[in-house]
Formats: sequence, C-alpha cells, structure tokens
Amino acid sequence: MPYMMVGVLAAAIWQGEDANVLLPVQVGVFVAMLPVVAATGLFLPVRALEVNAAQGLLGAHVETPPRQAGRSWQERRRTAAWFTLHLAIGGVVSGCTLAIVPFTVFTLLLPIVGAPTPVLGAVVTPGWNAVMWALGGLATLAALIVMAAGAGALLARLAPVLLGPTPDERLAAAEEQARTLAERNRLARELHDSVGHALSVVTLQAAAAGRVLDHDPGTAKNALSAIEQSARAALDDLDHVLGVLRDSGRDDPGDGGSDGGDGTGADVPGRRPQATLADLGDLVAASGAQVRQEVGDLSGVPAVVSREGYRILQEALTNAIKHGKGPVRLSAGVRDGELRLEVTNAAGDGAAGPSGGRGVAGMRERVRLLNGDLDAGPTQAGWTVSARLPLRSSP
Repeated sequence: MPYMMVGVLAAAIWQGEDANVLLPVQVGVFVAMLPVVAATGLFLPVRALEVNAAQGLLGAHVETPPRQAGRSWQERRRTAAWFTLHLAIGGVVSGCTLAIVPFTVFTLLLPIVGAPTPVLGAVVTPGWNAVMWALGGLATLAALIVMAAGAGALLARLAPVLLGPTPDERLAAAEEQARTLAERNRLARELHDSVGHALSVVTLQAAAAGRVLDHDPGTAKNALSAIEQSARAALDDLDHVLGVLRDSGRDDPGDGGSDGGDGTGADVPGRRPQATLADLGDLVAASGAQVRQEVGDLSGVPAVVSREGYRILQEALTNAIKHGKGPVRLSAGVRDGELRLEVTNAAGDGAAGPSGGRGVAGMRERVRLLNGDLDAGPTQAGWTVSARLPLRSSP
C-alpha cells in the first residue's frame, strides 16, 4: 500500500489533478512501482524480514543464511527478485480480494433487492437474471480462492531458492564447518594423546607402588613422584585444550582455527607452549618405564613436525606401557630429509599388541597431515610403531 499510495500521488501531481489515494489501482501505476520495489530489496536489508514472513505466513522451509560481514551482489539480486515477486503477487491478490469479496456479497443480494439494479454497466432485473449474477459472483470468489492458494504455493516453492543461502554462502559455511571439525579432531587427538598417556602412566605406577610399598619404599616413592608429574602434566594439557575451546568462539572466521592456522596444534598466544621433541627426555622420565633411547640431533626439525613427532612418540610409548612388557626401545633421528621415529617392545602375554583403536588412528591422522608414512603392528621383536615424517612439504 505505501508504494501504491506514492505512485497514485505522483501520477495525480504529474496529471495536475488533486491527489486521491483512494482511487482504484491503476495498472500503469502498479507496474511503474515495481522497479522501486526491486531497488528496495537491492539496497535495504529486508532479507531477514522476508525469511520470517515466508516461514511464518507461507509455511516454507527456508534454510537460515549464515551471517556475513557484508552483502554480496548475488544475495542482493536474489533478495530483490523475491521482494518484487512477493509484493507484485501479493498486490494482485490483495487488489482482487478487495474488489471480488464485496462484489460477491453485492451479487448475492441482487435476488433479494427486488428492483432493477445497475451492475458493471448492465441493469440486473429480478428473477433468473439476478440469480445468474449471484452464481457468477460465487464462481468469481471461488476463482479468487484458487488464485490465492496457487500464489501462496508458488511463493512457498520460490522462497527457499531466492531467500536461502547463495552458493558462495554455502561454500563459506562448508569451509567454516570443515575448520570446526578439523579443530575438534585436533583437540580430540590432544586429549587422547596427552591425558590418555598420563592416565596410563598413573595406572602403571600406582600398581607398581602398591606391589613394592612394604619392602621397597624408595621405589614406591619414585613411582608416586612419577604419578604426581604425570597428573600435573595432564592437568596442564587439559587446561590448555579447554582454554582453546573457550577462545575458539572469539576467533575470526577465516583465521584457520585457534591453533595458528595450520591445523596441527601451533602455539596459542597466552597459553602454555605445546611439547616438542625437545621435551622427549621429560616424557620418558615421567613414563616410569624402562626405555632405551637412541635420539639423534633433532635441532633442525621444523616446529610443526616436532610437535606432531612428540605426540606420535607419546602415543606409541603409551601403547607400549599398556600392552607390552619388558624394556622399550625408542629411536628418533633425521635421515635423508625425514624424521624417523620408532618405538618397539615385546608384546604382552596373551595379547598381540594394540588393537588399532583411536590411538593408532590418531597417529595415522597426524602422519597423513604431514604427508608421511606410519607402520604399526607385530614384528619379530614384538610390537613396533615406525613413522617417517618429511621435514619439508612436497610441492
């Protein structure tokens, strides 16, 4: 109605006549106002209002578009097209409703009036002539109902297409979902590797302390000290991961997550730096297991590879403690432009070694992210985990 009122007012002023906004709607004015309607949808943010209207009034299922920093022209054109269709079809149906409903009521009264009555330039006389006009009024009302229902069905079909997410918005949403899933998987690996390792060490050391507490208090004391160190490390790792989860909601959408953007667990400002191969000695000492180390010069290993290598060795050592027996042999070194890691120990009684559950799957994910290779399984020496990580990414 506001658009038509402006159109009628402009037409009256242009024709030099007194404006009368209650004049019958002129087709020319109606058509002339459609570009103004389109411009409104093109430049004003009416999309959210139209989505609510389509869902509430038409019962259409419109996928909620993701929030964007700015409006794209693709979205503007779609919104303008929908807004124009909405008001054009709605204007026609509304105009017909305002005209046909009173007309139908008028024709139904013709047989009762009992006197000749002028209708649309014709004179309706009492009798069958008036009855035919009444039937024609009812038919016109039925046609209006069908037209309104058809217009609603058409708009309900077009609403998801024109008001739903554009291809660019769907792509942005898919990328954001992929980043979220990658971050969740990374955090799951962090929790599994760090906290799982600590709990395994605590379990092993607690059992050992309980066995020797009476006749070897010194060994029991060392085991309790290892338990304390592992528990503290697990609490630190848990605090780090929870801090990342709290901060992730405040990161910019396009920053690649809260780990520095590489998806591999880079250091987060204000948080405890993640462990690298430089912390390998502390890892072995805290494990409480008998480990024979063969560690070469790892100073030239890139930070990303060093972090992932540490986590792989941590998980492999956890599996060795949980499933194996006897001393563990751990080797780490650089050869031919690759970081070579290996953890071997004898398989435990009645078990062939780790079953390839989440721990092995997590190691494979880390290795795959760095385009490396991982072998985990039984060998003549027992159970062996062997990994090769390129120091530089391949072109």
